[in-house]
Amino acid sequence: MDLQQTSLLNVTHLLNGLIMVALPVGLGILLTRKFKQNGSLWWIGAGTFILSQVGHIPFNAALTRLFERGILPAPPQAWSLVVNAVILGLSAGLWEELTRFATYRWWAKDARSWRKGILVGAGHGGIEAIILGLLVLVTFISMLSLRNADLATIVPIESLERAQAQVAAYWGAAWYDSLLGAVERLFTLPVQIALSILVLQVFTHRRMRWLWLGLAVGWHALVDAATVYTLVRHGAYFAEVVVGISSLLSLGMIAALRSPEPVPSTQLAETPMLVTNQPAVIQPVEETTENLEKTRYN
Repeated sequence: MDLQQTSLLNVTHLLNGLIMVALPVGLGILLTRKFKQNGSLWWIGAGTFILSQVGHIPFNAALTRLFERGILPAPPQAWSLVVNAVILGLSAGLWEELTRFATYRWWAKDARSWRKGILVGAGHGGIEAIILGLLVLVTFISMLSLRNADLATIVPIESLERAQAQVAAYWGAAWYDSLLGAVERLFTLPVQIALSILVLQVFTHRRMRWLWLGLAVGWHALVDAATVYTLVRHGAYFAEVVVGISSLLSLGMIAALRSPEPVPSTQLAETPMLVTNQPAVIQPVEETTENLEKTRYN
């Protein structure tokens, strides 16, 4: 391995994981202070993501088993990638957005404003980035220990060749490739926030269409399916372009759905009334000849 490249990768692999953790934490602190909201909303969003994965991950594993055993018919080879991308997209959209709906319905009952929806979404996407960032850091530490180790003494013989290839690929990557995880999380956070705002519209506008196709579930499924398809067909760089475009569109959704914050009831109670019960004052009319003439019937 080239010593200079390895030294640079030591920095970029570590930086990749640190950014993935620090970015959502910093965003959560910034939004909480800027919006003057309770930080618990961020944690509610984080809990929402974790709860969604409790069902989402086993569901995908079970679905894979059903296809492998032939219980579900496998799609034609030419359509395999498209079908897999659509299934993965719909699976993520349904599990995450229905869980988000349940959160607003039964957990975050007071989160009914644009700012609160943003904080819930920042927590949802934020904890996802933190978990992935921690996994990146664990992988970095593992690869550091394996870089100069004799893998034959550590890895079973049947897995030795694959392990050697993985270590070589990790330390042989271009430095900018090792930062793609942080770039993806930067792009994904606005998408998750937009999805949180979309689901919130179910409660602020009382229309379920905000949850289903074309809106929350549909947008989530479309972004995930397009990313998976592009990643497999065209590689990581084109996939990041797709996520980046999705991020820009999501920022547009967030801005378009912005609404005034509801006025607290305590503030309404303190607002002085404009209408008073004072009787109207009738000014006397001077009894001149001209004024008397105006009151006569013709």
